[in-house]
Amino acid sequence: MGEIVVTGAILSAQQESIGLKRDAVNLTDIAASDSVGRFPDQNAAAALSRLPAVAVQRDQGQERYIQVRGAPNRWTSVSIDGIPMVGVDEGGDTRAFRFDAIPAVLLSQMVINKSLTSDLQADAVVATIDLRTYSPMDRKGLHVSGDAGYGMMDLGGGEQRQGSLRLSWSNDNFGVVLGGSHYRRKQLTDNREVGAYDANGPTEFDVRQYKIERWNNGLFGGVEYSPADGQRIYAKAIFSEFNDNEQRNQYEFRLDRATGGIRTQDSGTLTGVPLRGSFNFGEYRNRNYIGTVGGDYETDDGLTASFKFNYTRTENTSYLPLVQASTSGENNLSLSYDNSDPNFPIVSVEGPFNQASLSSSGAYMIAARQRTVSDSYTAKFDIAKEMGDITVSAGSLYADRTIDGTLFSTANLAYIGALGASVGQPFDINSYVTNTAWDTGFPLGVTLNYVDNVAMRRDIDSLLARMEAAGLYNPALDTPASDRYAQREKTLAGYIMGKVESGALTAVGGVRIERYSMNNKGTVVAEGVATPLTYDDTKTDFFPSLNLKYAATDNLVLRLAGQRSISRPAYGAIRVGASINDTNSPGTISGGNPALRPEYTWGADASIEYYLPGNGMISVAGFHRWVDNVLYQNQAPVGTDFYNFGGIDRSGYLLSGTYNGESGKLYGVEFNLLKQFDFLPGALDGFGFQGNVTLLDGSFDTPTEKGIAFQGMSKTIANASLFYEKYGISARVSYQWRSHWLDTLGGMGSGEYRQGYENLDVSLRYELTENLTLFADLANLTNEKYIAYQGTPATPTEVEQIGSRYLFGVRFGF
Repeated sequence: MGEIVVTGAILSAQQESIGLKRDAVNLTDIAASDSVGRFPDQNAAAALSRLPAVAVQRDQGQERYIQVRGAPNRWTSVSIDGIPMVGVDEGGDTRAFRFDAIPAVLLSQMVINKSLTSDLQADAVVATIDLRTYSPMDRKGLHVSGDAGYGMMDLGGGEQRQGSLRLSWSNDNFGVVLGGSHYRRKQLTDNREVGAYDANGPTEFDVRQYKIERWNNGLFGGVEYSPADGQRIYAKAIFSEFNDNEQRNQYEFRLDRATGGIRTQDSGTLTGVPLRGSFNFGEYRNRNYIGTVGGDYETDDGLTASFKFNYTRTENTSYLPLVQASTSGENNLSLSYDNSDPNFPIVSVEGPFNQASLSSSGAYMIAARQRTVSDSYTAKFDIAKEMGDITVSAGSLYADRTIDGTLFSTANLAYIGALGASVGQPFDINSYVTNTAWDTGFPLGVTLNYVDNVAMRRDIDSLLARMEAAGLYNPALDTPASDRYAQREKTLAGYIMGKVESGALTAVGGVRIERYSMNNKGTVVAEGVATPLTYDDTKTDFFPSLNLKYAATDNLVLRLAGQRSISRPAYGAIRVGASINDTNSPGTISGGNPALRPEYTWGADASIEYYLPGNGMISVAGFHRWVDNVLYQNQAPVGTDFYNFGGIDRSGYLLSGTYNGESGKLYGVEFNLLKQFDFLPGALDGFGFQGNVTLLDGSFDTPTEKGIAFQGMSKTIANASLFYEKYGISARVSYQWRSHWLDTLGGMGSGEYRQGYENLDVSLRYELTENLTLFADLANLTNEKYIAYQGTPATPTEVEQIGSRYLFGVRFGF
């Protein structure tokens, strides 16, 4: 067909992605390096969300977890440069990897493997994502690239800033790369919540605003040495962190505790309504330390070999000292409310409203805290031999990981109002109310002023130190013994795989064997007595896979794949640690379920990919997953003798925790189109389109219910981008939409749903010179509201918005 010359950063990145997808032996979607810089994305989750069948879970508007094909986030595994990674977020309640801790600029490629080959980890029900870092040997000579930007958040006017720098140098034998990135945003988050609904209507209006400062930092470096063609040794190091300082201002109108009046779904007039205030200056931290050394060897007769040794440490900590106090007696409120728009209830207080009327003597502090640390050592070895049309591969992996964790604990109370004066530091909660009114985009009905959370936190820290010295507060009780756990998991894996190329057909098949062991230690507290327990488990599993690729024509590729894979329970879910009440009838246990079984799946994938002449692609892909032992939350009889100690049979006690359901199925179809409009005349041929739509369905069964929806599954996910690239201009309008989904699942299949939402972003680039480009990123232009609801949208439980955000700056490369 002759040589095709592709110009422009968007087009070249897309062409690279298309080429990689076409050459892959399995079903993949790939984001190439510079495509990240063409979107207003600050972390890897946001960049990945542009790919087909990928949705994201956001925290206060910022992308955090990835959901591929509508599946629970635990069904997608992650590796960095081929080394498996796990998350320990929220006290180990999820293994899902936090993408907001990995700045997108550290990466050269992001590969979503939707069908597995035997050399990939088997812990991936719907996909495994490989985040690939830069190699200094990719480009010879000295190269400098980076960006600097500054902007603002629409809600509250907080600043937004980012910067990155990458330096690389290499010759034919040696290369080095150093780089770093920084991103920071200061934002307000508007939040309205309803505690619950009963037969009379809403029980509580919860009015919140968060003042948030978030920042990500990343540092990376690497050296590579290639003494001869086909030989390479290297060392890479990554440090990344996500930080969140959160100030909470929260007032709860506790309608169901009114002493008189009428309360309905749409309106009410009440007397004696308590008002509770909750305030904190909290800290969330997530850090990753990743170091890898490795080498590659290749001979002219088709032998290749590689090795990797990796150490990874992940730390996740939270400390939210929450101060609470309520009004009482004559300070309680007489009010009316209008809930005709349940997303924005209006509260009208009779008479003067005194925000500073909380009871200081009744103020208390909840020491909300958690810390989970994972240390992992991994060794990986792969070897392959090409023999004509046949390639035989084999390899092994050994991973040794320790997890020392605590749940997010809220058990320790400090009665600071009553005890502050006794240690010489009286605490007046109302003294921190400022004269600055909330800057909010939501209607309130009453005027609320900010509380000085920073000053309150400073004084609380001082007061707690005095109370500790006086023996009135014990910080060791912040995390009960039953909320602590220590685990060590080992995985020894090996695989053998064959690849056969026969004309237009390529077949890759193999089997992976994994021997997994878990040593699980914790403490059980029954009637005040702490008992250490241990649960050990070892299992060997086989995971076959087959991928068929058929090049029907020069432009048409057909694929068919099948696999078996696994998803192991979260560390917090299987922890040995529980609180037991022997006096209830039947007795109750709140804690872990160490006897949980992994979720196993058989999966099938098929796709039709048509590569358009020039630059473009049309594809349709379908998949089906059959899943056993689906995990869900419930309260049910323990059913094992694990908690039988001290001469007490507790096998019939009710355990509140995670259980294995029965069978489930998840299936869907993906449509993808990418095309530059090179057939248009003149300046119009700079336009192009990239879009995808995914249609999903599925459910699972439990012993008592059938057809329960999977958490996180939107039945429709859509992405569309219209771009223009010519005359130094690079512009893109991007639209994302996902339909509603089940967010939390109760024991009987009921739960909280999230309403579907859309995102509209605009990215503009203008190339001043070959080395200097101006940019503007305008995100969330629809000022989307994130809504949760109970049952139907008529009964919302949470409405949240963060506003639009704008960032302007310069990118450079030499």
